[in-house]
Amino acid sequence: MNNSQTVLDIHDRPSAGKLTTLSLQHMFAMFGATILVPQLVGLSPAIALLTSGIATLIFMFVTKFQVPAYLGSSFAFILPIQMATKEGGIGSAMIGSLFVALVYFIVSLIIWKTGYKWIMKLLPPIVVAPVIIVIGLALSPVAINMAMNIPGTTDYSMLHFSAALVTLAAAVVATLFFKGIISLMPVLIGIIVGYLYSLVIGIVDFSSVLKAKWIASPEFLIPGVDYDFTITPTLLVLMVPIAVVTISEHIGHQLVLGKIVNRNYIKEPGLHRSLLGDGLGTLISGLLGGPPKTTYGENIGVLAITRVYSVYVIAGAAILAILFSFFGKVMALIATIPTAVLGGISILLFGIIASSGLRMLVDSNIDFGNKRNLVISSIILVIGIGGAKLHFTDTFEIQGMALAAIVGVLLNLLLPGKPQEAKDSLEDEVKK
Repeated sequence: MNNSQTVLDIHDRPSAGKLTTLSLQHMFAMFGATILVPQLVGLSPAIALLTSGIATLIFMFVTKFQVPAYLGSSFAFILPIQMATKEGGIGSAMIGSLFVALVYFIVSLIIWKTGYKWIMKLLPPIVVAPVIIVIGLALSPVAINMAMNIPGTTDYSMLHFSAALVTLAAAVVATLFFKGIISLMPVLIGIIVGYLYSLVIGIVDFSSVLKAKWIASPEFLIPGVDYDFTITPTLLVLMVPIAVVTISEHIGHQLVLGKIVNRNYIKEPGLHRSLLGDGLGTLISGLLGGPPKTTYGENIGVLAITRVYSVYVIAGAAILAILFSFFGKVMALIATIPTAVLGGISILLFGIIASSGLRMLVDSNIDFGNKRNLVISSIILVIGIGGAKLHFTDTFEIQGMALAAIVGVLLNLLLPGKPQEAKDSLEDEVKK
């Protein structure tokens, strides 16, 4: 992206009216996905919005206000949070988030001291891509059950399934047949259309909206106050290994964002700073009761289309999200979105997660004629999707995608035949 195409550069400040409009665009781009995650895992959408705004401001501060990235709820942790909650309550998932943040801090510190090349050798596409596929496909039963069953039961309902299909169709149409900003908000558009259809067929309950206050504090979950601070080995292995995927996702976003705004973010302000900012965002989110955070591709897409790279605009979106989280009536209205509508949009989103893993394999030119690649990917996929587990004690077991991620890293390190001549993809991108 050359500078002549830039409408507003990193530190350009738009007028107040333009700032509000541009910031709203970014808030709506991340809104649907950010509130969907907490609804799928039993957290407060208001807290998710609040912590996304706070995490974004923290990220910008740590990266010296040089990186125009928005941090929203991470889809990679949906299943681990659900499993951790089943294991020890929602507090367990929040504690798990804190340890995920700790992984970010440790990786950030090592990169600061030793450079970034080692992480790409530890997390090559042949490991990360199959784990991403596992995340998407392992969530698929959740999406289908939400889409076609009566909420809270396993009873099939064509009425509810029709709402899911209308939602899915609207999101697909927004993705494929619209251009510009609209094409970057298929989640929000799908939910709105599905919600309107649900109103027509009578599956929306407004009783909670009538009782809600106009201004209300989000539902915080504070460790030691709202739940006991307990740590178990199983909890750690449920959550922590997923950082393998989210750190790789973070690196990818920094490379793409750098290309869009014509800067090298891996070197300045540095990958260690951006990872630290992401980790701090996840830490604060976990301490307040929100889901783990990640930089959002939707907002990177908005930057590419508008060519407005101003950090003031991203900060404005973060502030709007924080303010929005205190509108009790709006948050209560969000809570009335039918489960079928969320299931319909999840069919697309979880499929896209899996497909993005396939895309990584294709983009990285992974050769499946190579038996080593075939073995690694095959084992990761079957262990992750099949739900394999290592049960050591009543308080310690490793299962599903966490086990798949660990096994994938170990196989890549231990199996012979690792390509010696392969270029370091991150180093190659940085040189470009």
